[in-house]
Amino acid sequence: MEVLIFKTNVSKQSDVSSLQNLLSRHAHILQVSVDLEDCDKVLRIVGNNPSPTQIQLVVSSLGLTCLEMED
Repeated sequence: MEVLIFKTNVSKQSDVSSLQNLLSRHAHILQVSVDLEDCDKVLRIVGNNPSPTQIQLVVSSLGLTCLEMED
């Protein structure tokens, strides 16, 4: 199990729902959440070897941005 954390520009619950719908289609992604209260609008992905590049592509396909955060 791996956890990836991204800083995003997500600002609306509708964007969160769209992200969850798209990312949950990937079998290796088990959980998706966005903390809209955090100043970095943190996207948290839990999965089996999720690809940061693939996640960034999905996020950008919605017109949003994300940047992987280091531990």
